[in-house]
Amino acid sequence: MDRLSSTTLLPDALQGTRDDISEQLGVVWSQIKAPVIVPLMSIAVAVCLAMSLMLFFERVYMGIVIVLVKLFGRKPDKRYKWEPMKDDVELGNSAYPMVLVQIPMYNEKEVYQLSIGAACGLSWPSDRIIIQVLDDSTDPTIKDLVELECQRWASKGINIKYEIRDNRNGYKAGALKEGMKHSYVKHCDYVAIFDADFQPEPDFLWRTVPFLVHNPEIALVQARWKFVNSDECLMTRMQEMSLDYHFTVEQEVGSSTYAFFGFNGTAGVWRIAALNEAGGWKDRTTVEDMDLAVRASLKGWKFVYLGTLKVKNELPSTLKAYRYQQHRWSCGPANLFRKMVMEIVRNKKVSLWKKVHVIYSFFIVRKLVAHIVTFVFYCVVLPATVLVPEIEVPRWGAVYIPTIITILNAVGTPRSLHLMVFWILFENVMSLHRTKATFIGLLEAGRVNEWVVTEKLGDALKVKAATKAPKKPRFKIGERLHLLELGVGAFLFFCGCYDVAFGRNHYFIYLYLQAIAFFIVGFGYVGTFVPNS
Repeated sequence: MDRLSSTTLLPDALQGTRDDISEQLGVVWSQIKAPVIVPLMSIAVAVCLAMSLMLFFERVYMGIVIVLVKLFGRKPDKRYKWEPMKDDVELGNSAYPMVLVQIPMYNEKEVYQLSIGAACGLSWPSDRIIIQVLDDSTDPTIKDLVELECQRWASKGINIKYEIRDNRNGYKAGALKEGMKHSYVKHCDYVAIFDADFQPEPDFLWRTVPFLVHNPEIALVQARWKFVNSDECLMTRMQEMSLDYHFTVEQEVGSSTYAFFGFNGTAGVWRIAALNEAGGWKDRTTVEDMDLAVRASLKGWKFVYLGTLKVKNELPSTLKAYRYQQHRWSCGPANLFRKMVMEIVRNKKVSLWKKVHVIYSFFIVRKLVAHIVTFVFYCVVLPATVLVPEIEVPRWGAVYIPTIITILNAVGTPRSLHLMVFWILFENVMSLHRTKATFIGLLEAGRVNEWVVTEKLGDALKVKAATKAPKKPRFKIGERLHLLELGVGAFLFFCGCYDVAFGRNHYFIYLYLQAIAFFIVGFGYVGTFVPNS
């Protein structure tokens, strides 16, 4: 009897302890809720609603501008002089400007032949073009392959230069800067830049160079990207939706209104005189392309975007590669803003409105607010209001504004409208990574200048699939698990459960879906799986 009573009393004691802890936590929560949590949440909601309105008005403004551009046909060849290049009997080929084509690459085993072949296939007088391959590869085997490819094209009469250096200082910016120092570059008027996975069509120079020849105020002609692997997986479709909006709307609006937009780092042609006047390539951030564009714009140079000229390229199809790319694309602009904001303010060469456009629209709203509000509001503050019923988020802020912003973003890719829900959930997950990178850039924290080259797969997966039977991919747990995403997923799931039990806003449907999206990414089940060979 004594033994029975001791065994039954022990669980009761544990239960009592658990009840005491729960009761104590409840008391602490009730004591700090009114004086601390509610005021902080009220401030957070107000700030997030203000940022949502900033983003909303920016999207509506760009939507109105793009509609007017389409209605009134403000195409680049209508705003600027454009005439096809013509032969000159007396001058011969010397009537054509000298063009340098730069291809920076780093261990690009899968795609080096594509980019070199496309650049060598550009239609232009053969004695007025120089192909410059800037190879920073650290793998000696790949280095030899790239050099052999250059020699093969040189044997066909192509003026191609294979350039290497003994370090990787400055990464891509350092390679481009070093490439401009060679003596033969002094004879060049323009420089076209293509990343290692880009494949320009043969008529690329015929369509871009005339803008520079006939309009001395133009520094840059930027082409649009065309994604060759957008249908590879759901993640590449999501990327296509985001980038199509960037090219269809953001770049077009910038070109049509202030003749300014961020250089995309590839698929563009620069006037070398403008590049030099702006100070050349700088490696102070991971967005050397945007850095150069802002500096050139502050010198009074204009940019032209050609939405009808598309250059094939590859989207990152593995989650690892995409995360690294998004870190660089989010951290770099934030860090550049920190370094250049006062320089922009003090500039005397450009108008006040252009400075406002660059600081407010280009940097603050698109590069800072867009990332921060997406994560902080929709993945932290809004879910947390479930736990604090005293805080009410107006329906226009919680539903109407995000819905309109989403629709405006999605119109750039009509074929993917049915994937809009997946795109929202995926973008919200990636906003965690982008927000973290944005703060690293603003605060110049540890990984501020981290540069990891985006992995390109080319046809590697197709070749492997065709040559051998597929095996089940083997991964290390650490490579697949992303603890931050799993943590946010758990928080959202808890908020969803709390809303089901005690809430009245019916946010639980969104919270559960968003939690599942975070768990999927957190466990690494997104993108293409590439087993380690």
